[in-house]
Amino acid sequence: MNAPDPTTALALADHLRTAQAVRAHSQAILQLAQRGQARHFVYHPARLAEAAAYVAGVIRQRYPGGAIPYHSRWRHFEPGGVDRWAQVATSLGLNHDGQRLERARARVDLAVTSVLLDAGAGPQWRYLDDATGQTLTRSEGLGVASLRWWAAGGLSSSPKAPWQADAEGLQRVSNEALAQAFQVGPDNPLVGVAGRVQLLRQLGRVMQAQPQWFSRPDAPGLLRPGHMVDWLFAHHPTGEVPAGALLALLLRALGGIWPSRHVMAGQPLGDCWPHPDAPHGWLPFHKLSQWMAYSLLEPLEDAGLHVVALDDLTGLPEYRNGGLLLDLGVITPRDATFFSHIWRPQDEAIVEWRALTVALLDPLAQAVRDELGLSLTDLPLARVLEGGTWAAGRAIARERRPEGDPPVQLDSDGTVF
Repeated sequence: MNAPDPTTALALADHLRTAQAVRAHSQAILQLAQRGQARHFVYHPARLAEAAAYVAGVIRQRYPGGAIPYHSRWRHFEPGGVDRWAQVATSLGLNHDGQRLERARARVDLAVTSVLLDAGAGPQWRYLDDATGQTLTRSEGLGVASLRWWAAGGLSSSPKAPWQADAEGLQRVSNEALAQAFQVGPDNPLVGVAGRVQLLRQLGRVMQAQPQWFSRPDAPGLLRPGHMVDWLFAHHPTGEVPAGALLALLLRALGGIWPSRHVMAGQPLGDCWPHPDAPHGWLPFHKLSQWMAYSLLEPLEDAGLHVVALDDLTGLPEYRNGGLLLDLGVITPRDATFFSHIWRPQDEAIVEWRALTVALLDPLAQAVRDELGLSLTDLPLARVLEGGTWAAGRAIARERRPEGDPPVQLDSDGTVF
């Protein structure tokens, strides 16, 4: 499937690592579905309005005042209405005005590493947050566990700066350390422990190999994701950062983290998968990288940077958004055994499901705006997702299945979903 001409292959690899490619390639699969020609799913457009009404109802319930935040990892630090980030920032001395830049760096360190740890937890795992007494599961449990681990210095090489996630500290992370931090045991299994550890270690190695994005002149030996804040200030002197440029930075700087599933012209493609009906034969998603971009909006704004053109990013093709479409019958599988089969991320049916999820989230978002009487400016996709489709996907899952499991059974390695 790789292009034979190296120049063409490199150009295609660069193209596949853009938000524009994610949207355009997924829309090509939706166009097939609209003609009844998608290989694995049937699209029922009349049910999109029903889904929009359901999502709008969830938004009204969750945000009656209309102040919907961005879809980001920061929401997962707040279960039970507890602002754990604010508490931790205060305890670490990062809450003062004079610490604005260092606080932003620390928040990026936290967001990047927490997102890397955010792939599905599995149905059995639980986390007891000792500080609040809450028992948390799934994304909130993973978020709070990662916050506590980071704040305790679990990713730092410096006892004097526990809020750092630096290359040296990350490469020291072990399966045992993560298991302890996340309270993993025989009766509390967590999916993909080794995969998550490898992502953190690989982040450390990638930063060492590419210091131009992860160091700063006054601390050349200290390599942190948070130093991307300094890079963005240097390369966007107006203070405005297009969302597509932010994603491009993450895909360039962090692309070497992901397992080398597919490589083109020497470039790792990341969350990008073959499909015979896709443009050039590929469907890029970059789910965790886009989730990371959404999760950096608040830290960057805290630093004084303004991320613009947010809707250049796409909806996220994960099991809550995609599960919403399946549970509400917007798309239905052709194969009667689809829901009983255990799927891998690379399976063609799953790749197609994810593409339809990305493509359908755009018209679904507009239908939700119409339901609520809001404009694109009032309710960008980043807020529709939060308000929103992700929460609605979880809500409908709980209505349909006792444990709130997604409708699709996935064999996850902890690096995609």
